[in-house]
Amino acid sequence: MATDLLPEDRQPVIIGARRTPVCRANGALKELRAHQLLAPVLAQLLADSRIPSGAVTDVVIGNAVGGGGNVARLALLEAGLPVSVPGVTVDRQCGSGLDAIVLASRLVAAGGGPVYLAGGVESISTAPLRAHRNDDGGPDFFSRAQFVPHSFGDPDMGVAAENVAARFSVSRESQDSFALRSHQRAVEAVQAGLFTGEITPLETSSGTISTDDGPRPRLTAGVLGRFPAAFVDQGTVTAGNSCFDADAASAVVITSLERARELRVPDGLLVLATETVGVEPRLLGIGAAMAAEKLLAARALSVAALGLVEFNEAFASQALACLDHLGVDPLLVNHDGGALALGHAYGASGAVLVTRLLAQARRKAEAGCLALAIISIAGGMGTAALLQYEKFAG
Repeated sequence: MATDLLPEDRQPVIIGARRTPVCRANGALKELRAHQLLAPVLAQLLADSRIPSGAVTDVVIGNAVGGGGNVARLALLEAGLPVSVPGVTVDRQCGSGLDAIVLASRLVAAGGGPVYLAGGVESISTAPLRAHRNDDGGPDFFSRAQFVPHSFGDPDMGVAAENVAARFSVSRESQDSFALRSHQRAVEAVQAGLFTGEITPLETSSGTISTDDGPRPRLTAGVLGRFPAAFVDQGTVTAGNSCFDADAASAVVITSLERARELRVPDGLLVLATETVGVEPRLLGIGAAMAAEKLLAARALSVAALGLVEFNEAFASQALACLDHLGVDPLLVNHDGGALALGHAYGASGAVLVTRLLAQARRKAEAGCLALAIISIAGGMGTAALLQYEKFAG
């Protein structure tokens, strides 16, 4: 076990993680609002960990395009937690789910309490329509919030992905190849049942939804090559090498190492360090690399020390640019596919990364394995979390 840990009553550790199926927006989960996606995940986490619901200190949830109103509190009550348990909702757009986990980890480290549920949720299908008021009081509808002052460009995500591809010379061929590999890996993972243990099925009027609907087993390089540029004329970013919008929820149980031992938890992910940075908004896709670089440098670690890496693949261009900057072989990232195949549920995606890392570590990692979760964020930011898999008992 790492020797530079906090005292055990303040060392944060992730001991459980769950997610819903990740399904295309306006698809299988379109009738479920955000709190209805999240509540079953929270309830399942408590059942898995055998932690009494009243012992939860707080519920910290990320959400990007919901209607406000503190979805964390709404979902925890829907899940059956007692009214004594509070909840807080955070918004760092695409990074919201990972940043909620970061915040809960820091609360444990600060001595704020022993048990947190943290993660993210997004129901793009049921997100409210948004509008500014015109001078006459009527609605002026808009599709997304403004992320930065217009003087910074405030590009749409696809345009920003093209900016990254151009600035860092990421070819169309490499983007398509990366996207195809993501689908192939996700299909193989589904066929091997690797996602089953982390997914909490959801009930809808159409039946039980228990599998992701994004991975495409018939996708080929030829099919990807026929996609036109999606955002910029003569560009390289297409619908095929970009993620699709999705509905999902994901959350984890974060506690102290001391409490984990009391619960006789066999293993978990120690939260060693986290970092969030700001970058040029026009090149927002590079944010994950900048956050990871700063985090690793602070601990004098090289990328060679990493055993597992999960990166939110919003666009193949930004994933490849970030990995090249860090010196990480793309073949070593997202072993079971990523958002290009599974979809991007904005506020949930960062938590999905951590859920995937815990599942992968429990399946094949040795004690001491270092894991990295990284995500680039709208407005020109990036968040990184360094985790370490350890076995505590048995």
